[in-house]
Amino acid sequence: MKTGRILRRITTKNGKEVILRTPRWEDLDDLTALINSLVEERAEIGRNEKVTRDQEADWLGKELTSLEKGEGFLLVAEADGKAIGISGLTRKKGWWSHVGELGVIIEKDHRDTGIGTAILKEQLTQAKKMNLKIVTLRLFSTNTAAYHRYEELGFKETGRIPRAIHKDRKYLDEVIMTKEI
Repeated sequence: MKTGRILRRITTKNGKEVILRTPRWEDLDDLTALINSLVEERAEIGRNEKVTRDQEADWLGKELTSLEKGEGFLLVAEADGKAIGISGLTRKKGWWSHVGELGVIIEKDHRDTGIGTAILKEQLTQAKKMNLKIVTLRLFSTNTAAYHRYEELGFKETGRIPRAIHKDRKYLDEVIMTKEI
């Protein structure tokens, strides 16, 4: 798929217009700032160390190639000309090629406004276009808001890895949720 392609425009609960689109190279600085802001916040994401611009460029390059090959789908949420959220849907390989793994991050000031739900709905549409049969995601057991949002969209808890996450001197479970398409 082409980079920078607009898929949807939404209006958030607080009246802000947000564009959901595929990423482009020009997003690099925004995406670097986004992931690093979540690391600083100590958000419940898989990364706990900041990335350099070069590291993010390497990652973005691989993701854009995957997007062009149809191996995955990357979606950017843009508000006021800035990338404020991103979601990746990656096709697994081999015997698991009918399964996609999903991840979503949103800048702190834009959470709980409907952006995450819109992103998830768009990613599920893309999963169908990719002929995926199952979509999985992983989250911290303490992220109850996200857990309930995923449930509302038809995801079910299908696994739990006890004490898989060590954060702030505490062990937390990693929850695996699944949706059949």
